[in-house]
Amino acid sequence: MPSRLQHAGKFLIGVISDTHGLMRPEAINLLQGSDLIVHAGDVGKPGVLENLQSIAPVIAVRGNIDRDEWTAALPEREVVEIGAARLYVLHDLKELDCDPAVAGFGAIISGHSHKPLIENRDGVLFLNPGSAGPRRFRLPVTVARLSVWDGRLDAQIIEVV
Repeated sequence: MPSRLQHAGKFLIGVISDTHGLMRPEAINLLQGSDLIVHAGDVGKPGVLENLQSIAPVIAVRGNIDRDEWTAALPEREVVEIGAARLYVLHDLKELDCDPAVAGFGAIISGHSHKPLIENRDGVLFLNPGSAGPRRFRLPVTVARLSVWDGRLDAQIIEVV
């Protein structure tokens, strides 16, 4: 069952992934003002979600490192409907189990690669916020913002540190 949110006007979604148990204060500051926060997996510790919930309601999916007992409550995939916009959230894009354009999704939100990505494929926005957790290799530490209004989607990647 999809999560449905009714909202008039512009709706701001903070998008974060691959925190691996580290909730950076800088990431929390960047997510302030969000109407909703989506965590695309590899949460790591329950305190991460508690911190995010102090900002806005949170929708989170389970990532490949989320194996502790508390993570059983996290779904592997989630569908979020905001007005006319449908978003599909999963951790690893390689596990996408549908044709998003045919299924009517406006965006696919994923994590796992730690590489930030904003790309349009066949009219569908693919968004990976990158990793907000421990720095990996030389990849930036990032989060994303997704604006939704009148069924339109606009995303931006923001470097945390």
